[in-house]
Amino acid sequence: MRLAFCGNDNASAYNITAGVLRNVCFVDALNLVPHVFLLFITFPILFIGWGSQSSKVQIHHNTWLHFPGHNLRWILTFTLLFVHVCEIAEGIVSDTQMKSRHLHLFLPAIIGFVAATVSIVYYHNIETSNFPKLLLALFLYWIMAFVTKTIKLVRYCQDGVPFSQLRFCITGIMVILYGLLMAVEINVIRVRKYVFFMNPQKVKPPEDLQDLGVRFLQPFVNLLSKATYWWMNTLIISAHKKPVDLKAIGKLPIAMRALTNYVCLKEAYEEQKKKVADQPNRSPSIWLAMYSAFGRPILLSSTFRYLADLLGFAGPLCISGIVQGFQDTTNNTNTTEKDPSNSYLSSEEFLRNVYVLAVLLFLALILQRTFLQASYYVTTETGINLRGALLAMIYNKILRLSTSNLSMGEMTLGQINNLVAIETNQLMWFLFLCPNLWAMPVQIIMGVILLYNLLGVSALVGAAVIVLLAPIQYFIATKLAEAQKSTLDYSTERLKKTNEILKGIKLLKLYAWEHIFCTSVEETRMKELTSLKTFALHTSLSIFMNAAIPIAAVLATFVTYAYTNDKPLQPAQAFASLSLFHILVTPLFLLSTVVRFAVKAIISVQKLNEFLLSDEIGDDSWRGGEGSVAYESCKKHTGLHTKAINRRQPLRYQLESYEQPSRRHTRPLEIDDIAIKVTNGYFSWGSGLATLSNINIRIPTGQMTMIVGQVGCGKSSLLLAILGEMQTLEGKVHWSNVNETEPSFEASRSRNRYSVAYAAQKPWLLNATVEENIIFGSPFNKQRYKAVTDACSLQPDIDLLPFGDQTEIGERGINLSGGQRQRICVARALYQNTNIVFLDDPFSALDIHLSDHLMQEGILKFLQEDKRTLVLVTHKLQYLPHADWIIAMKDGMVLREGTLKDIQTKDTELYEHWKTLMNRQDQELEKDMEADQTTLERKTLRRAMYPRESKAQLEDEDEEEEEEEDEDDNMSTVLRLRTKMPWKTCWRYLTSGGFFLLFLMIFSKLLKHSVIVAIDYWLATWTSTDNTYHVAVFSMLSGAGIVLCLITSLTVEWMGLTAAKNLHHNLLNKIILGPIRFFDTTPLGLILNRFSADTNIIDQHIPPTLESLTRSTLLCLSAIGMISYATPWFLVALVPLGIAFYFIQKYFRVASKDLQELDDSTQLPLLCHFSETAEGLTTIRAFRHEARFKQRMLELTDTNNIAYLFLSAANRWLEVRTDYLGACIVLTAAVTSITEGPNSGFVGLGLLYALTITNYLNWVVRNLADLEVQMGAVKKVHSFLNMESENYEGYLDPSQVPKDWPQEGEIKIENLCVRYENNLKPVLKHVKAYIKPGQKVGICGRTGSGKSSLSLAFFRMVDIFDGRIVIDGIDISKLPLHTLRSRLSIILQDPILFSGSIRFNLDPECKCTDDRLWEALEIAQLKNMVKSLPGGLDAVVTEGGENFSVGQRQLFCLARAFVRKSSILIMDEATASIDMATENILQKVVMTAFADRTVVTIAHRVSHILDANIVLVLSEGFLVECDTASNLLLKEDGLFTTLVKTHK
Repeated sequence: MRLAFCGNDNASAYNITAGVLRNVCFVDALNLVPHVFLLFITFPILFIGWGSQSSKVQIHHNTWLHFPGHNLRWILTFTLLFVHVCEIAEGIVSDTQMKSRHLHLFLPAIIGFVAATVSIVYYHNIETSNFPKLLLALFLYWIMAFVTKTIKLVRYCQDGVPFSQLRFCITGIMVILYGLLMAVEINVIRVRKYVFFMNPQKVKPPEDLQDLGVRFLQPFVNLLSKATYWWMNTLIISAHKKPVDLKAIGKLPIAMRALTNYVCLKEAYEEQKKKVADQPNRSPSIWLAMYSAFGRPILLSSTFRYLADLLGFAGPLCISGIVQGFQDTTNNTNTTEKDPSNSYLSSEEFLRNVYVLAVLLFLALILQRTFLQASYYVTTETGINLRGALLAMIYNKILRLSTSNLSMGEMTLGQINNLVAIETNQLMWFLFLCPNLWAMPVQIIMGVILLYNLLGVSALVGAAVIVLLAPIQYFIATKLAEAQKSTLDYSTERLKKTNEILKGIKLLKLYAWEHIFCTSVEETRMKELTSLKTFALHTSLSIFMNAAIPIAAVLATFVTYAYTNDKPLQPAQAFASLSLFHILVTPLFLLSTVVRFAVKAIISVQKLNEFLLSDEIGDDSWRGGEGSVAYESCKKHTGLHTKAINRRQPLRYQLESYEQPSRRHTRPLEIDDIAIKVTNGYFSWGSGLATLSNINIRIPTGQMTMIVGQVGCGKSSLLLAILGEMQTLEGKVHWSNVNETEPSFEASRSRNRYSVAYAAQKPWLLNATVEENIIFGSPFNKQRYKAVTDACSLQPDIDLLPFGDQTEIGERGINLSGGQRQRICVARALYQNTNIVFLDDPFSALDIHLSDHLMQEGILKFLQEDKRTLVLVTHKLQYLPHADWIIAMKDGMVLREGTLKDIQTKDTELYEHWKTLMNRQDQELEKDMEADQTTLERKTLRRAMYPRESKAQLEDEDEEEEEEEDEDDNMSTVLRLRTKMPWKTCWRYLTSGGFFLLFLMIFSKLLKHSVIVAIDYWLATWTSTDNTYHVAVFSMLSGAGIVLCLITSLTVEWMGLTAAKNLHHNLLNKIILGPIRFFDTTPLGLILNRFSADTNIIDQHIPPTLESLTRSTLLCLSAIGMISYATPWFLVALVPLGIAFYFIQKYFRVASKDLQELDDSTQLPLLCHFSETAEGLTTIRAFRHEARFKQRMLELTDTNNIAYLFLSAANRWLEVRTDYLGACIVLTAAVTSITEGPNSGFVGLGLLYALTITNYLNWVVRNLADLEVQMGAVKKVHSFLNMESENYEGYLDPSQVPKDWPQEGEIKIENLCVRYENNLKPVLKHVKAYIKPGQKVGICGRTGSGKSSLSLAFFRMVDIFDGRIVIDGIDISKLPLHTLRSRLSIILQDPILFSGSIRFNLDPECKCTDDRLWEALEIAQLKNMVKSLPGGLDAVVTEGGENFSVGQRQLFCLARAFVRKSSILIMDEATASIDMATENILQKVVMTAFADRTVVTIAHRVSHILDANIVLVLSEGFLVECDTASNLLLKEDGLFTTLVKTHK
């Protein structure tokens, strides 16, 4: 057949007698002219342009869209392209009905399509390179195209072509589109004035694009890139080369920052407040505020959603059309040939063409998916914006919360944390899902109407099945939420117990109590597992319902149809309705979730409202502002040095000597000497009862005021009242200005109150470096910083930290001791440049040395030389002589006020009382002058810090995947590790659930999917050939499918549960039996994380992910198998698609994993910042640092939001790509099945399956990515499971050891060598000693000489690699560990109590009688105290024994050692952390109650062991001296003598 433009079967084709324009063929040729013109002009410009464009490196202007009507142009061009496609299709379909080829029917359309594509590419390049003059070419093109199309349209009208003809419609639409595009072009000229005008308009890119830090370009790119997330490619591909970090994702664009959104929401909320201002019982509506701030994007998203849902119905309709058309073509093959002169098609004829339908289906899918993803994206972005705004609102409120609210427990820290972590997220999630609320009903109604049209009444039966089962879904969903809550309660309890075990692990091991505590955790875990079982059951039911409902509905429908209709079921009806049921199930399944989230959101909003309306701190604008005077603090002038406190001379003499000449010539207090004055003050903590009453005090400027009094008399409250933290019932607090002579009340009120440097009683630290904690936002000054750290003697502590003062202090300063934290807080107060310093009991956690040093260097020297006003609350009366002014308090009133001299003359009684108290403190001083507590604290710090290397080694084990073949550490191996799925870990996880369950799961999964495929296959056969038995088989198969759905969903959850149970059980046992060195070297937080976060992932997240992954993968595979079975040619097209899919998932997984980690890691600092702020409110407000903290909060929120935004954009990127791939699969499946299909049933089947693939492809990838992240938890748990345990088995059977061993308590140490681990140096070398039964032995030596190691050697807590210890004739290395440890007693230096009862703490094994316990308590002098407690022996001990003082706790430990009637007691520095009185009790008890037992005391104060029968002196692991104390003291140059001398 020869080709000719006008066809060669029509003689009149080239006839122009009736006029040129009357010739159809000529008009078509005329239409080619504009397109060809455009192509000729633009191609050279594009090539030159692209050449020059490479010089434009600055990416951000590449995305700068600044021509008016930009989006409209893109939309119009896309519409134009679609119409061109229709025109091409119409031309080709018309042409197939001709005898010869008529090129003029479709060639102009093809060239037009190319030209339209070129126009948008050309436009894009001009816009990004900002060259508006070149737009003239487009302007000319639109005019020419408009003219030529109009000519064609006029020609059709003259010929009287009816409107129903498709070609007429297409031409009309094109005229309109070209006209609109022309208008857009004219508008650009009008606005930008780039031609025909004298002065063109200048434009500047938006602020965000000028800032190179903004990498999130979604708001700034063109429409195509917005829809396909093309701009994400660079990030996702670069993730493959190097991990995505915070720098790679940059900053948030301004419109999305928390501050911007906060301002919006705040204004809207204030509006609401105004509305309800006159109605006291109504509260402002947060809903309305949210709507007015974020309503528009939600409406936009809903519009997209509606469009997507309507396009979704194109699938079933096209399937029905294609199958019907296929049937018709197979039934009648004779086609009529048309007359060339009448080559017009009507729309119906056009839409009957199966190929046209296939292309339409493809385009509808592409559009539907694009709209759906756009809707998701808009809601996500709005949700993130809302969360940012809410967080900022909550934070601002926290900063203004009244302290009484927090202390009276109306608003606990927990509630605030919940608001931040849970409620804001609930609202964000609700926003994500809310378009579903109004989109779903429409979708359901549409679906039911279409079904009714296809199948009549029987469709309603199926729909009824779905609708009736939906409430069950909702019921299951609520049960799920309940189960989750109870699981959470149990896991919190389990974590608390685990935490206690880990904290007291040393004691548990020494007392051989691990198993008791282990069982208690296991019991809680069993409860948690029971509740997890309920959770798993409901999850599997929910999955089952989701899978079974469509089967049941289809079964009901088709069986009803078969029995009620005479006509057999047609394939077109069957497969279209199947596809409709699939569409219907999704909204019904989701509806229950959405409703649940809506309910949660309503509750969250109530909680938020309560919080936002709770009491605020009094308005204190008069205290506002920053005012600090610059001192010449660094040029320290040599002032008067205060007399050094002479420690040798008792305090009372000092007191007398201070009384004569006063330290500073106190001028009579004039008014301008007063910094703060309180008159007639009554203050309360919000209960309305005055805590402080009748307060009249003044605080002199530039002097030191001390506030003293008994515990609980209101000293701290007084400070807080002055700071304005308490409610003022009456009275006034005046802050006078420094330079003001007569502060009238009004004047002082209008003055700014200076920020006060305040160190609270309970130290409060930030989660930051030590240096940041001390500087606290002030400028860094090296000299001043050094002076402060020296005054607080922090330097030695800082030296111990791994990175000096740049070390991050953990959350709430966890890795520091109380004293160290307190000194940092005092240092912070001293460092600040403020006139007034408030120190609330800064000495409480410090020992004598540090207190004196701080008093001398820090307070008397540093502060007084700066002439700063200091208010000091203290219990240490020995410092009273230093005070310039004293305020004595009692029961919330001021007892006395004045100088020490005043009080001595006026209130002799009080003065004498103080003197006696000081006497007592004197004796305490004589106790001993070694800085015990501090050295101790530093020791623990060193212990906590040196094990860095071992932690690193643990983390490394994590990383090693069998990549050990000579790793040349180059990028490619790293990349290989990053892109590899952790299959090995997956296998470990699957096998830990047991092989039987694993087999059952795989088997049932495969069987279920085979049955589901069989159901559809059977339907295809049934509809193609009609038989009666088909219905029966179909029903049986469907029944089997439903049962299998239940079985598979149960087995997956069951397997997940078993795996979780086994992993936790193994982990707990492994860790509890681990060697003590493991706990010294592994940070507690790391171990706890395995039990909290990781266990939670294994319990609750992996099973559903696994289920979803296997389901979607098998669905996709069965679909591909089914299509290939129907049309083998499909496999050829599948190869390129498969390759594309492989690369998409490979790139996405890596980027997603990084972004997920970024999202997680940025969330924690944000939550910490909130809880830190709530805890340190008084400090922040005293320092006046609210603005700085707000700024920090906004930064943290934005960082977290940008990570989350990128994560959701990456998900959209993936979904758009997999959806487009799915659409390609549908297109290939449709085309291959139409050309090759065996019968219409299989065509329908192929298309139905191709449509399901589009739904499930992205789930495969996302579940893979999730699983990869979640497998990290299994990997971490496994890294602990490979650790070595202690060797609990001994050579002797426990039955061979005498019941009462050790009876005598005789100890022989023979040539003992000890080390902590076999790769470390020995800590004890060749120690030999003999201890007779009942002897009292003292062991001493300098720090690090091996004293404690010796005590651990008795319990085999350390590695005895040479020599032995023989107790009562038995070598302890032969005994089983449990037997050995349960027969000896030890008192450790840190008193450890567990939560529970007193009885449980003394005797967890419940072996002893009450009398024995009371006797032990009496010996420890605790009997009366315990008797006075409610419940006596069953009185509650809180976590860590917090409800007892340190001294009492140590006495309980003594009682515990006594309860265990062992003939050997070891005391390891047991008196290091207790006061004199308790220590005396301890010493007395050891002498009397333990008179007949062998007692080994490891002493840190040599004075304790002077009366021991025998003293062992250790030095660097060797035993250097061994004799009675009196004999050793005779050696002048002996080590013992030097120790005694230095310690005295």
